[in-house]
Amino acid sequence: MIRLILFGAAGRMGKEVEAAAKKTSDVEIVARVDVSGADGCLSSLDEVTEAADAIVDFSHHAATPTLTGYAVAKGLPLLVATTGQSEEELALIRGAAAKIPVFFSANYSLGIAALTKAAKAIAALYPDADIEIVEKHHNRKLDAPSGTALSIARAVSSVREGETAFLFGRGGQVKRQKNEIGIHAVRLGNIVGEHEILIGTDNETITLKHEAHSRALFADGAIAAVRFLVGRNAGLYAMTDLVGD
Repeated sequence: MIRLILFGAAGRMGKEVEAAAKKTSDVEIVARVDVSGADGCLSSLDEVTEAADAIVDFSHHAATPTLTGYAVAKGLPLLVATTGQSEEELALIRGAAAKIPVFFSANYSLGIAALTKAAKAIAALYPDADIEIVEKHHNRKLDAPSGTALSIARAVSSVREGETAFLFGRGGQVKRQKNEIGIHAVRLGNIVGEHEILIGTDNETITLKHEAHSRALFADGAIAAVRFLVGRNAGLYAMTDLVGD
């Protein structure tokens, strides 16, 4: 049995992870923590008394210092499922990964992982193509563009020659530059998450799209990721490691 401390348990995704864990026979939530203290949660990691095998974080990137410090001190694997980290917070995650196994992904959908691999392969075949990414999310999402859109853009740029510039939105009287990847954010209603990649030349356009219908898919992905993480050596892991080649 994998025993989890769930941080951000009172939030929407925290509740999805708890529901997903209850459907399994090998994953158990032994401590529910949320800084709000809502829904019967502990308000601090310092209040946790139960033995655990890993920490799953679906809270807010501002909790990064607290989570990484606690995980390293306790020697617990850490799964981070938040986005919008500052460079300082990213450095803390990388530092923790030198001491404990850390799983860090902007999106825990297996479909997004497959989409990213496909986009890289196609971008490598079309080195001179124009590439644009459009992401859509609900009107309560704080960061724009999404961490997933940024991770896709970074993956695609890794197979292109030269330095790639990310253009966030497009406007004015400026011609498109060949080294650009345009990233466009839409915030509307209750959209769970959509990511579309357009790869175009003068002769053809290839469109890749992933559409999330339920937040439960991210919880299922996190459960799969924590199974992968427990028992690993120290290091920084992502969905590409989980899905393999």
